[in-house]
Amino acid sequence: MTPPPKNHLWRPYTQMKTAAPPLAAVRTDGARIVLADGRELVDGIASWWTAAHGYNHPHIRAAVAAQLEAMPHVMFGGLTHAPAEALAARLAALLPGDLDHVFFSDSGSVAVEVALKMALQLWLNRGVAGRTRFLAFRGGYHGDTLGAMSVCDPEEGMHRRFGAALPTQVFCDLPTSPDRVAALDACLAEQAKTLAAVIVEPLVQGAGGMRMHPPAVLATVARLAKAHGLPLIVDEIFTGFGRTGTLFACEQAGIVPDILCLSKALTGGTMALAATVATGAVFASFLSDDPAAALMHGPTFMANPLACAAANASLDLFETEPRLAQAQAIGERLAAGLEPLRGRPGVADIRVLGAIGVVHWETVPNLAAVKSRFLERGVWVRPFGDIVYLTPALTITEPDLDRLIAAVVAVVTEVTRR
Repeated sequence: MTPPPKNHLWRPYTQMKTAAPPLAAVRTDGARIVLADGRELVDGIASWWTAAHGYNHPHIRAAVAAQLEAMPHVMFGGLTHAPAEALAARLAALLPGDLDHVFFSDSGSVAVEVALKMALQLWLNRGVAGRTRFLAFRGGYHGDTLGAMSVCDPEEGMHRRFGAALPTQVFCDLPTSPDRVAALDACLAEQAKTLAAVIVEPLVQGAGGMRMHPPAVLATVARLAKAHGLPLIVDEIFTGFGRTGTLFACEQAGIVPDILCLSKALTGGTMALAATVATGAVFASFLSDDPAAALMHGPTFMANPLACAAANASLDLFETEPRLAQAQAIGERLAAGLEPLRGRPGVADIRVLGAIGVVHWETVPNLAAVKSRFLERGVWVRPFGDIVYLTPALTITEPDLDRLIAAVVAVVTEVTRR
């Protein structure tokens, strides 16, 4: 008997011994994923929230194709190129305040690593020692690399097994009540001289459970960080580019962080690219006659021209097509469609913000069985932990969105039936 072919792939977040084989995708279009067996799935999560304009948008494809003809890649050390120059200028113009200095990398986790490194080094460059830790928030998630893991929730997050190997950070609850505001203020007062910065996900703690908080909470975080003389890092990797209903979530709180991280939808889900953007004051801390004061970081594919071309084309679409209005319309449809599940036995909460809809179960169901039920209904939805969520492309059609909502309502109703 011929043995089965060996699988050389090691897949993400997957127990390779017990996991079912993955589905083979062969084509994407709009909000649809086409499988090798001919099935079409309506994608409810836009490939981890990246495909803001839907898949295969012709404007982005044309921009990448044109750049491929001219220059697919060139190192960014000592060289520059027009796609990166244009993208940096456009991001600086779109972001609030004086977030004017853009450092490119190739993934959200690395964007966070760069932000942490900036915050650590700015104190060293100012001649201040002992600022080696960060204040982060319970329920948060900032990525899978070592530094990013250290500022994720240490108890509930997926990285808790690595606790002993990670740098020790300071964790607080988000200031969602007067008691928590006071506790955060006291913690900052006690720890300020050991802290390099505060890091927060604005409005939504994404992969930590899609936990939402109002803009006033974010404004309080910013106010307290400033009061204690600490830089604020805002992680907009999930929330950036319209997902919460504004182009950037921090706009809703009227704040300007010192450092801001972007990725995911930056290129419209086409290429790997991330950006860490700093204010003039942060940037000025690295200007010196001493070469050691420079930011010693440089990803090999930093500012890849293909990725920058895709990102510029994506920004074109945000300028010329009604993405924010589409996000608002999606939110209204999600709120109305998921509302019948509110108060149902087994359902702890229904949450909607911008183009994000969440059903929070009281207990974690058999997730493998739940995923299979979604596939039976022709939708690609991947619940995790105690939530099932929808973050579709902002361009999704009403019939496809309604199909996603109907599938969530049907599956949750089946799972929670008693």
